[in-house]
Amino acid sequence: MARTKEFDPDAALQTALELFWRRGYEATSMADLVEALGVGRASIYATFGNKHDLYLKALERYGELQKPLLLAELAAPGPALPAVRAVVRRFGAESTAEEGRLTGCFITNTATELAPHDAAAARCVERSWDHIETLLHSALVRARAQGELPADRDPLTLARMLLVVMQGLRVVGKASGDPARVRDAVEQALTLLD
Repeated sequence: MARTKEFDPDAALQTALELFWRRGYEATSMADLVEALGVGRASIYATFGNKHDLYLKALERYGELQKPLLLAELAAPGPALPAVRAVVRRFGAESTAEEGRLTGCFITNTATELAPHDAAAARCVERSWDHIETLLHSALVRARAQGELPADRDPLTLARMLLVVMQGLRVVGKASGDPARVRDAVEQALTLLD
């Protein structure tokens, strides 16, 4: 008869996500994970694989948690342009908020720490960015069709620009103590939607 797991893998994955998000991949050791999860090393390996596998699973979980919020904001019926503006402003506000500033965005952190030399991490980051870009693009297509966005504006190019700005906000917000820098960038980027 197979033994039942002595821990909740879902809760353990959430704990690992929070630890990796706070400390980063390199600064988190297997010993740190064993301590934080309260689970033996062998159980971690048997359930999640090695540290890298666990990191990628945590990164996927993070994306799964973020997607519904963004979808709800950008796909809601009614005017689309106010929703796009609100999302960009939310990214800016979160980037400078004291409680989240130092941890930043887990996807953006991965993009800067691992993606340049880790193909699997880079694919996770790209999937997340593709999702954000697709949602922004769809909202901007709706905005143009509803007459909210000038007809000469390209929704795809604008979506890509906003994605890059939003990711940059995350990096600058984490590294800078000057929230005005982020706020000014947000408002300047949004003038391109007028």
